[in-house]
Amino acid sequence: MTSFPFAPDAPWRIDRTRLASLAERPARDWTIDIVDETGSTNADLMEHLRSSRHEGTPSPIVRVAYSQSAGRGRRGRAWLAEPGDALLMSVGCVLRRPIEGLSGLSLAIGTAVLDALAHLPLAPSARPALKWPNDVLLDDGKLAGILIETAWNTPDATAVVIGIGMNLHGAERLAAQVDEANRIGAQSAPGAPPAALARAWPDANLTDMLAAVLNALDAALPRFEAEGFRPFRQRWLDAHAWAGREVALIDQGLELTRGIAAGVDETGQLLIDAPEGPRTVTTGELTLRLAKERP
Repeated sequence: MTSFPFAPDAPWRIDRTRLASLAERPARDWTIDIVDETGSTNADLMEHLRSSRHEGTPSPIVRVAYSQSAGRGRRGRAWLAEPGDALLMSVGCVLRRPIEGLSGLSLAIGTAVLDALAHLPLAPSARPALKWPNDVLLDDGKLAGILIETAWNTPDATAVVIGIGMNLHGAERLAAQVDEANRIGAQSAPGAPPAALARAWPDANLTDMLAAVLNALDAALPRFEAEGFRPFRQRWLDAHAWAGREVALIDQGLELTRGIAAGVDETGQLLIDAPEGPRTVTTGELTLRLAKERP
């Protein structure tokens, strides 16, 4: 692949020395690969985990790109970002849990992202929150998305790739790009407008954000491996952006039902008090919107 022509001294580049000082154990024990450009960091690590399946249980491997030509989110939506404006990263690891034991992983990772943000100098008025099943919001705008994929599994282990895309700068430019993608039909039904971390942290930078996320994942992954989603549930409920609000479940542009968002159960399934009675919703391919929004 041809190297993307970013200036080697661009101020937004990740400072490896500072990263090592801030993310002590991950920087020492994990493989951290930073590239200028790739198609998709998730796709890169999926290929890596599949090709190295029989080489034993590896330490987590991290892939960070300043630009992605085929970045994507849930349901195949394109993830748009300009170089230096977003943290585009994936973590590949093997969790000693069967694939059915991964229920709630994307929600647990959402709480880890909140923990990372809590260690950064955000403005006191900032309101990070979580939207089921894989979005991190900031003041009701979409700050970050999480995409979990599985590379392989056995009865007692699963190789997973955890993709995280987080906007640091350029929210207005990103909003214009999203609007254009929606106009030409390149995106499915629009959700929350994009938000950038610079709203709450003017000096937002890739180095400190990456270090904070790595430290949070270093704590969250072993805990999830040992206990599943259960220990993360209360943290998620405390940050639930739409708790007690009327929401609509959308399937391929059609509204299935609406009701009051009542939280999540111990496996990460969404709980809705619908007119027809309580409803439990797995992640699947459904989309959640506030009821006042229309697909």
